[in-house]
Amino acid sequence: MKAVLSKVTGGPETLVFEDFPAPEIRPGCAIIQVKAVGINFPDVLMIEDKYQNKPPRPFAPGGELSGIVKEIGEGVTNVKVGDRVLAQLGSGGLVEEALAPAGRLTIIPDAMPFDEAAAFILTYGTSYHALKDRGHLKAGETLLVLGAAGGVGLSAVELGKAMGARVIAACSTQEKVDLAIKHGADAGIVYGRGPFDRDGQRALGQLFKEACGENGADVIYDAVGGDYAEPALRSIAWEGRYLVIGFAAGDIPKIPLNLALLKGCDIVGVFWGTWTAKNPDLFQQEIQELLDLYAASKIKPYVSESFPFAKGADAIAHLGSRKAMGKVVVTID
Repeated sequence: MKAVLSKVTGGPETLVFEDFPAPEIRPGCAIIQVKAVGINFPDVLMIEDKYQNKPPRPFAPGGELSGIVKEIGEGVTNVKVGDRVLAQLGSGGLVEEALAPAGRLTIIPDAMPFDEAAAFILTYGTSYHALKDRGHLKAGETLLVLGAAGGVGLSAVELGKAMGARVIAACSTQEKVDLAIKHGADAGIVYGRGPFDRDGQRALGQLFKEACGENGADVIYDAVGGDYAEPALRSIAWEGRYLVIGFAAGDIPKIPLNLALLKGCDIVGVFWGTWTAKNPDLFQQEIQELLDLYAASKIKPYVSESFPFAKGADAIAHLGSRKAMGKVVVTID
């Protein structure tokens, strides 16, 4: 079979499209005929050995996929051959056939296209876990989302509205803000591109404060990090919850902990991948809750670009450029 492979450490230009051995069935697993693969920021980091998880090479990037069950192993009862499914694997998705543990498979509705299914679980799963389990977002609270037009950011906007919050979208361009507002944000602000000096950070903090209002943001969803983190934290409400999602800006911020003291706030880490492994039953429950929201048209993946299989490296490069809005998907025919 064909696969997009990382054989050496480096950027998307180091990926190769070539033959790779097809998987063999194992107990407790299924083989999936892959139809679409969602591209996410961890894919950009993983091929450069900058992510927490480092698969042994050669490996195929692509942590989430959708497709059709081709074969099931001994002991698999939750899916059958021919089922349309989505899978959350961490890596290994950019292949024609993927081996997936049965517990990582979810049957998708007949009305859900494969591209939307491949763009669904990682972003909405991360954001739902962040807002529900870690941020305890309540109806009527103010939610500030940084990077609100990206994959996880846009899912946080939609879920925040579905949970009854007032959502403020913060993005790098007006076009991105407009997209976030189209997906439910109540208001939006455009921040400049860093790095920022101290005066620039103060101005950015004031921008966040004015957008959130006098009481500040009850929950801050930060998938950007870098020089944006401290200014955002300065706009948090008393006893607010600051969610550490990721570092799309490239740098891990150093937060002055006196801010947490003065605001009486929580700085909360969100590592959805590990949480799903430690809480498989809750993971499946939350997937079903998300599918119910999808069926009710309260959430819907926005696939902005679709790349053919042979151009999988280009899809990862496009996402890494930080120009993408919504989700980038690779389709496999």
